Amino acid sequence: MNLKFRLSLMNFLEFAVWGAYLTCMGNYLGAAGLGDKISWFYAIQGIVSLFMPTLMGIVADKYIQPQRLLGLCHLLSGTFMIGCWWMGKQVGVGNELTDKATFIALYTLSVAFYMPTIALANTTAFTILKNNGMDTVKDFPPIRVIGTVGFIVTMWFVNCAVWFVESSTWDGITFTLTFSENPHKFQYTYMQFFVSGLLSFILFLYCFTLPQCRLTKNIEKKSLAETFGLNAFKLFKTKRMALFFIFSALLGMCLQVTNGYAGPFITSFKGSADAAIASSFAANNATLLTSISQISEALCILLIPFFLRRYGIKVVMLMSMFAWVFRFGFFGIGNPAMPGVIMFVLSCIVYGVAFDFFNVSGGIFVDQECEPSIKASAQGLFMMMTNGFGATIGTLAAGEIVNHYCQWNNGYLIGDWTTCWYIFAGFALVVGVLFALLFKPQKV
Repeated sequence: MNLKFRLSLMNFLEFAVWGAYLTCMGNYLGAAGLGDKISWFYAIQGIVSLFMPTLMGIVADKYIQPQRLLGLCHLLSGTFMIGCWWMGKQVGVGNELTDKATFIALYTLSVAFYMPTIALANTTAFTILKNNGMDTVKDFPPIRVIGTVGFIVTMWFVNCAVWFVESSTWDGITFTLTFSENPHKFQYTYMQFFVSGLLSFILFLYCFTLPQCRLTKNIEKKSLAETFGLNAFKLFKTKRMALFFIFSALLGMCLQVTNGYAGPFITSFKGSADAAIASSFAANNATLLTSISQISEALCILLIPFFLRRYGIKVVMLMSMFAWVFRFGFFGIGNPAMPGVIMFVLSCIVYGVAFDFFNVSGGIFVDQECEPSIKASAQGLFMMMTNGFGATIGTLAAGEIVNHYCQWNNGYLIGDWTTCWYIFAGFALVVGVLFALLFKPQKV
């Protein structure tokens, strides 16, 4: 089988696991009695990203080949995710979880083992491509784009798939299923976790069919700080790099806001007194609508080389920052009915610029500015500031704002969403203006 196809399939499954629940989990959490904890569920991803990728990276460097460790992490992540599904199934669709603490613990463990797999999948792909004489700069981007396709496909699946089982019981002898007359979409139920867990199991098996990535012994002794990538923190001694990482964290505060709240926001219109809005396609297919964001993301990756050559790295990063202003602002003025739904579509389209233009171009900037001995550590620091500190703090802050202006009512998160989105847009605008005034890269 073609090697690029095999790696593309690996990436497809890697991000399909995530796409099954990342953008629609908030709707289920509201029905399960955890609506006020949505921000924490997304913040957990940032918290574990502070240490788990580094720890698993050390294991992959020294003890277990990365493709095998990738599979083992998915086995554990999938097992815990299936545990979340099982707990939801026990109480039935639309009912509150009876043991919320255990559910949160299972979810946390699942995410803790999933987040390192993103880096492990990249390591596996890079190693196999290099071992077969291929150019990672040329050959990896098309492989990585297939990962985004996988994310989109599972978003579409959980949006459209339905579930008729209301609840199940087992008395030790007989297993009884209770069926509902009305189908429940996966995007509103615990079935999204089943899809994610099942895909993790498939990827676990698939990883052990991939070519070996043999470990190489490094005779060079490293300090504890070098082992954990802490030596990259010396970059903060340079004003330019310190400002870059600070702004990375500030922009990172925007990353998970719409992942956590776009779904509940769009779905909340189903509770509108206006029948046209309540019955609109967008209000009833929030996951499908927001998948436009991931389509835009895939396309915008291909535009970055042109914009970098034409405008330079600072302008490209500024495009990202102001795209976040439009991302939030369009949500604030739109609604699911025509013509308001056009604003939702535009919000999803600019997401590709908002997400890719900073994350990808920021990684390029770090690679250009750092000496070879700390390039890997510096990239880790960039991810820590954006997806770790930034995303965690931003998600929790967004949760406080949403919980202040909106409340769960009959399964819908209803309230003054417009103010929430304008607050988020205002924050992104301030960050963009300050970045334009303060940040002066030496290299463009």
